[in-house]
Amino acid sequence: MAEVFAGRTLLNKDGDLVEPEEALRNKVVGLYFSAGWCPPCRDFTPVLCDFYTELVEETEPPAQFEVVFISSDKSPEDMVEYYHELHGDWLALPWHDPYKHELKKKYNITAVPKLVIVKESGEVITDKGRKQIRDQGLACFRNWLEVAEIFQNFKD
Repeated sequence: MAEVFAGRTLLNKDGDLVEPEEALRNKVVGLYFSAGWCPPCRDFTPVLCDFYTELVEETEPPAQFEVVFISSDKSPEDMVEYYHELHGDWLALPWHDPYKHELKKKYNITAVPKLVIVKESGEVITDKGRKQIRDQGLACFRNWLEVAEIFQNFKD
Protein backbone atom coordinates (compact mmCIF):
# COMPACT_ATOMS: atom_id res chain seq x y z
CA MET A 1 0.00 0.00 0.00
CA ALA A 2 2.89 2.26 0.66
CA GLU A 3 3.66 2.11 -3.07
CA VAL A 4 0.13 3.16 -4.00
CA PHE A 5 0.34 6.29 -1.85
CA ALA A 6 4.11 6.89 -2.17
CA GLY A 7 4.92 10.58 -2.04
CA ARG A 8 1.41 11.44 -0.82
CA THR A 9 0.09 12.32 2.57
CA LEU A 10 -3.18 11.17 4.07
CA LEU A 11 -5.34 12.84 6.70
CA ASN A 12 -6.64 11.43 9.93
CA LYS A 13 -9.94 12.42 11.51
CA ASP A 14 -8.25 15.21 13.50
CA GLY A 15 -7.00 16.77 10.26
CA ASP A 16 -3.38 15.78 10.94
CA LEU A 17 -1.20 14.67 8.04
CA VAL A 18 -0.21 11.01 8.15
CA GLU A 19 2.60 9.21 6.31
CA PRO A 20 1.02 6.32 4.38
CA GLU A 21 4.20 4.22 4.53
CA GLU A 22 3.84 4.06 8.31
CA ALA A 23 0.06 3.94 8.61
CA LEU A 24 -0.59 1.26 5.99
CA ARG A 25 2.41 -1.02 6.50
CA ASN A 26 1.54 -4.70 6.93
CA LYS A 27 -2.20 -4.08 6.65
CA VAL A 28 -5.14 -5.09 4.52
CA VAL A 29 -6.46 -1.79 3.17
CA GLY A 30 -9.98 -0.85 2.16
CA LEU A 31 -10.08 1.94 -0.42
CA TYR A 32 -13.46 3.49 0.25
CA PHE A 33 -14.77 5.54 -2.66
CA SER A 34 -17.75 7.43 -1.31
CA ALA A 35 -19.58 10.76 -1.10
CA GLY A 36 -21.94 12.48 1.31
CA TRP A 37 -24.47 13.36 -1.42
CA CYS A 38 -24.94 9.66 -2.26
CA PRO A 39 -27.77 7.90 -0.34
CA PRO A 40 -26.28 4.37 -0.74
CA CYS A 41 -22.98 5.75 0.61
CA ARG A 42 -24.70 7.29 3.62
CA ASP A 43 -26.45 3.95 4.16
CA PHE A 44 -23.26 1.84 4.00
CA THR A 45 -20.78 4.12 5.81
CA PRO A 46 -22.18 3.37 9.33
CA VAL A 47 -21.99 -0.38 8.51
CA LEU A 48 -18.34 0.01 7.51
CA CYS A 49 -17.80 2.11 10.64
CA ASP A 50 -19.11 -0.69 12.90
CA PHE A 51 -17.02 -3.29 11.01
CA TYR A 52 -13.88 -1.16 11.40
CA THR A 53 -14.54 -0.38 15.07
CA GLU A 54 -15.00 -4.05 15.92
CA LEU A 55 -11.86 -5.13 14.04
CA VAL A 56 -9.48 -2.32 14.88
CA GLU A 57 -10.64 -0.70 18.09
CA GLU A 58 -12.22 -3.59 19.99
CA THR A 59 -9.83 -6.42 19.08
CA GLU A 60 -6.60 -7.08 20.95
CA PRO A 61 -4.20 -6.80 19.22
CA PRO A 62 -5.99 -4.59 16.67
CA ALA A 63 -6.70 -6.28 13.35
CA GLN A 64 -4.35 -5.36 10.52
CA PHE A 65 -6.93 -3.36 8.65
CA GLU A 66 -7.10 0.26 7.57
CA VAL A 67 -9.57 2.23 5.48
CA VAL A 68 -8.64 5.12 3.22
CA PHE A 69 -11.59 7.32 2.25
CA ILE A 70 -11.39 8.68 -1.28
CA SER A 71 -14.01 11.35 -1.60
CA SER A 72 -16.32 12.06 -4.52
CA ASP A 73 -17.85 14.98 -2.64
CA LYS A 74 -18.42 18.22 -4.52
CA SER A 75 -16.27 20.41 -2.22
CA PRO A 76 -13.67 20.05 0.54
CA GLU A 77 -16.28 21.35 3.03
CA ASP A 78 -18.74 18.63 1.95
CA MET A 79 -16.03 16.00 2.34
CA VAL A 80 -15.03 17.17 5.82
CA GLU A 81 -18.64 17.32 6.98
CA TYR A 82 -19.41 13.79 5.69
CA TYR A 83 -16.09 12.41 7.02
CA HIS A 84 -16.74 13.79 10.52
CA GLU A 85 -20.44 13.02 10.59
CA LEU A 86 -20.49 9.35 9.53
CA HIS A 87 -17.02 7.92 9.03
CA GLY A 88 -14.93 5.81 11.36
CA ASP A 89 -11.58 6.83 12.78
CA TRP A 90 -9.76 5.97 9.57
CA LEU A 91 -7.69 7.86 7.01
CA ALA A 92 -8.63 9.97 4.00
CA LEU A 93 -6.93 11.21 0.87
CA PRO A 94 -7.12 15.03 1.00
CA TRP A 95 -10.00 16.29 -1.17
CA HIS A 96 -7.80 18.55 -3.29
CA ASP A 97 -5.34 15.74 -4.17
CA PRO A 98 -5.78 15.06 -7.92
CA TYR A 99 -4.48 11.53 -7.30
CA LYS A 100 -8.06 10.47 -6.49
CA HIS A 101 -8.77 10.55 -10.25
CA GLU A 102 -5.88 8.17 -10.93
CA LEU A 103 -7.09 5.84 -8.19
CA LYS A 104 -10.61 5.81 -9.64
CA LYS A 105 -9.16 4.89 -13.02
CA LYS A 106 -6.74 2.30 -11.62
CA TYR A 107 -9.49 0.51 -9.67
CA ASN A 108 -12.24 0.99 -12.32
CA ILE A 109 -14.53 3.03 -10.09
CA THR A 110 -17.60 4.00 -12.09
CA ALA A 111 -20.03 4.56 -9.21
CA VAL A 112 -19.99 5.08 -5.46
CA PRO A 113 -20.00 3.61 -2.89
CA LYS A 114 -17.24 1.16 -3.72
CA LEU A 115 -15.00 -0.59 -1.22
CA VAL A 116 -11.93 -2.11 -2.88
CA ILE A 117 -9.88 -4.34 -0.60
CA VAL A 118 -6.21 -4.39 -1.53
CA LYS A 119 -2.92 -5.97 -0.50
CA GLU A 120 0.05 -3.90 0.61
CA SER A 121 1.20 -3.87 -3.02
CA GLY A 122 -2.09 -2.29 -4.13
CA GLU A 123 -3.14 -5.53 -5.83
CA VAL A 124 -6.89 -6.12 -5.54
CA ILE A 125 -8.13 -8.79 -3.14
CA THR A 126 -11.77 -7.97 -3.94
CA ASP A 127 -13.70 -5.06 -5.36
CA LYS A 128 -16.83 -6.34 -3.62
CA GLY A 129 -15.88 -5.33 -0.07
CA ARG A 130 -19.23 -3.66 0.55
CA LYS A 131 -21.24 -6.73 -0.44
CA GLN A 132 -18.94 -9.08 1.50
CA ILE A 133 -19.21 -7.01 4.70
CA ARG A 134 -23.01 -6.94 4.35
CA ASP A 135 -23.23 -10.69 3.61
CA GLN A 136 -20.50 -12.12 5.87
CA GLY A 137 -19.76 -9.52 8.52
CA LEU A 138 -16.40 -9.91 10.26
CA ALA A 139 -15.81 -13.33 8.68
CA CYS A 140 -14.83 -11.70 5.38
CA PHE A 141 -11.79 -10.08 7.01
CA ARG A 142 -10.25 -13.49 7.69
CA ASN A 143 -10.61 -14.35 3.98
CA TRP A 144 -8.95 -11.08 2.96
CA LEU A 145 -6.16 -11.64 5.45
CA GLU A 146 -5.46 -15.12 4.08
CA VAL A 147 -4.72 -13.78 0.60
CA ALA A 148 -3.09 -10.53 1.70
CA GLU A 149 0.43 -11.99 2.07
CA ILE A 150 1.22 -10.00 5.20
CA PHE A 151 2.61 -11.00 8.54
CA GLN A 152 -0.44 -11.86 10.63
CA ASN A 153 -1.01 -11.04 14.27
CA PHE A 154 -4.77 -11.60 14.08
CA LYS A 155 -6.13 -14.39 16.27
CA ASP A 156 -9.59 -15.88 16.70
